[in-house]
Amino acid sequence: MTTRTADPWHHYGRARAASDRAVPGTFYWNWGQDAGPGPEVLGDLTGRCVGDLGAGAARHAAYLAVHHQPAHITAIDASPAQHAMATDLYAHLAPRLRIVASDAVPHLNTMTGTYDVLYSVFGAVDFTDPRVLLPAAAAALKPGGRLVFATLAHYLNGAPAQPDAVAAYVPAKTPDGEAATMRRWVLQKHVWTKLLDEAGFTDITIDVLPATTDGPRSADTLLVSACCPSWGVYRQ
Repeated sequence: MTTRTADPWHHYGRARAASDRAVPGTFYWNWGQDAGPGPEVLGDLTGRCVGDLGAGAARHAAYLAVHHQPAHITAIDASPAQHAMATDLYAHLAPRLRIVASDAVPHLNTMTGTYDVLYSVFGAVDFTDPRVLLPAAAAALKPGGRLVFATLAHYLNGAPAQPDAVAAYVPAKTPDGEAATMRRWVLQKHVWTKLLDEAGFTDITIDVLPATTDGPRSADTLLVSACCPSWGVYRQ
């Protein structure tokens, strides 16, 4: 994220949190959060160490903690507001659910060979330079571990995804409601494939999940899955 003096995620999810404190009963990857594959994409999580990169209010992580019996799942988010919201909603799910306030990369850099599964649902993978994040994720995964993430297939205004590993500035708001921006990586399929390959991932698959509604902010989703054959091995 580019805005460091003010939390651009301060307002996100706040209205929902005021009225919906439940652990979700579903887990979806698509942008509309209403269709397509679910947590089965992650494989059997029983007894596994799982990390949610850019967990927000930790709703996806809470679902997995309750319904899929991981050894523990760590919900990581850099936003003070999102961390506070997640703690308020789901701290009672400890110790299976751990809620951590951190940028994704520094956290991953301290967790070499720790995770069986890492995932992101329009989270840190979207808002962190993938040339930094993906190698850090590879290093934090155990051999044979898996990274799965959902990301936009195109911009919300309909513009096509980038043909190179570059970010665009997208609108955000400060806690005071003032206009701000942050960087978001919206990349074409072949760019993600190249970046994952360079980070040492194998068995890369990318599926397109079509938008389920029409509207000015509807979008197709790229569902990306890749395996890590060894700790932190990647080509420069």
